[in-house]
Amino acid sequence: MLHHSPFTVRFGSLLGIAILGLGLLAMPASVLAADELHVEITKKGLGKEVVITQGAREWFMLIEVTPENSVVIRQEKEQDKYLVDESETHDRPMTLGEVDAAIADYINSVKARATKK
Repeated sequence: MLHHSPFTVRFGSLLGIAILGLGLLAMPASVLAADELHVEITKKGLGKEVVITQGAREWFMLIEVTPENSVVIRQEKEQDKYLVDESETHDRPMTLGEVDAAIADYINSVKARATKK
């Protein structure tokens, strides 16, 4: 029979727990509950894009900033059906602070509406 020191047994147990914890953190998002919102923000040139998903529902916002203007596109769809598809053009470029504030407001708006349904 092979005997290990108490330190080796404890260290091995802790290592096993740590590896299990990392495995749980690395699980794909599809394993998460369908009710949870998944938010992904991407920098696009001077603007940003946000995609929010919850099961078959998706919300999308793109703020495109050029030296001349800014374009804001908002879309909401459930499966393949668009519920919202709108855009607006501003006659000046939005600042980074304005872009960040618009993205944060949109995310908060979606979170508020998604929890009501």
